Amino acid sequence: MKLQPAKFVEYHEGVFRPNNMNLRNRLRDQRGFNLIELMIVIAIIGLLIGVGSLAWGAMIRSGNETAAIQVLERMRTYQAQFASSNRGRFGNFDQLIAKGVLDAQYAGDAPVVNGYIFTLEIVEPSSSAPASYKVWADPQVPTGITATGNRFFFTSSAVGNIKAKEGEKATETDPSI
Repeated sequence: MKLQPAKFVEYHEGVFRPNNMNLRNRLRDQRGFNLIELMIVIAIIGLLIGVGSLAWGAMIRSGNETAAIQVLERMRTYQAQFASSNRGRFGNFDQLIAKGVLDAQYAGDAPVVNGYIFTLEIVEPSSSAPASYKVWADPQVPTGITATGNRFFFTSSAVGNIKAKEGEKATETDPSI
């Protein structure tokens, strides 16, 4: 039996070289992806992006709600500290900032922090009632795909915890979290 020379190698002047003609023919016969395959890949990528963006939005809302709860918990502590050093009177946002217990981002009447609008109502003491305060944390955008939160929060000097309600402003009568 006689051996045939290898088709992919040619011998020229003492040097072995690959046969580029066979390689070129093989590469020429291979085609890229067809249109259907590309469209399927693009559809899968689009589906993954869509699901990921919904999950990302839910994660952002949950983080905003957690941050609002933490601010209200700290607010109760700060108000108690402020009242103990100010003859039972409670402080507004600007007074709490001046005392160094709140960040400057809470300045003003209704600061917006982490997608929540914080509102503080202070009642000065009278001959018939002691001083009191109420704090609400309402989502800046409560509904839709760009919602910053779904739950509304409330606390006051009269309640010892945080109340929450979904979809509308929370009050003292709502369930605690």
